Amino acid sequence: MKLIGSTTSPYVRKVRVVLAEKKLEYSFEQTNPWAPAPELLQHNPLGKVPCLILAKPAMSLYDSRVIVEYLDTLSPVCRLIPATGRDRLAVKIWEALTDGILEAGILARLEQSWDGREPPQRSQAWVDRQLDKVQAGLAEMSRMLEDKPFCTGIYFSLADVAAGCTLGWLDFRFPHIDWRSAHPNLAQLYEKLQQRPSFAETQPG
Repeated sequence: MKLIGSTTSPYVRKVRVVLAEKKLEYSFEQTNPWAPAPELLQHNPLGKVPCLILAKPAMSLYDSRVIVEYLDTLSPVCRLIPATGRDRLAVKIWEALTDGILEAGILARLEQSWDGREPPQRSQAWVDRQLDKVQAGLAEMSRMLEDKPFCTGIYFSLADVAAGCTLGWLDFRFPHIDWRSAHPNLAQLYEKLQQRPSFAETQPG
């Protein structure tokens, strides 16, 4: 397998963490999705990362949610997504929530920094609206986590992968957001996740 992506993308990091936890071999090709990337467009017409290229059968997978779902079926090592029932639903809710926080954060950052707009064209009201979503999402993460050792209970799952990648990206792109003081239970979870090799070896940047 070959993964095309960027080390700054939280969605790519989610896939890389899953690959590491599942102990799956792959090659990694660094790309900038904001620059011309012919190979990326060849395999994903949307030009987005991550994109996972499979040899047999020859096909491409894109969208991190699709990719991690597939990867979890490849090996019984460290099952991350329950097969059925409420446990599976809980993991998918966590993934949807954290992906939504990232989407809002990315929209805010693009409004602040995208080269395609001049400063007078930028909307602070739009940025504030998106960052309000980030704050609301963090509050919901904290409420759902409560005092559990991991997001959905006593076992590490994809919910923790998604949560850790989201919190790490906020540190990377929005260091002024002090989510640790507001949500100490999230800070405790994040520090625990940082001790795992899969997280330590995939720091954004």
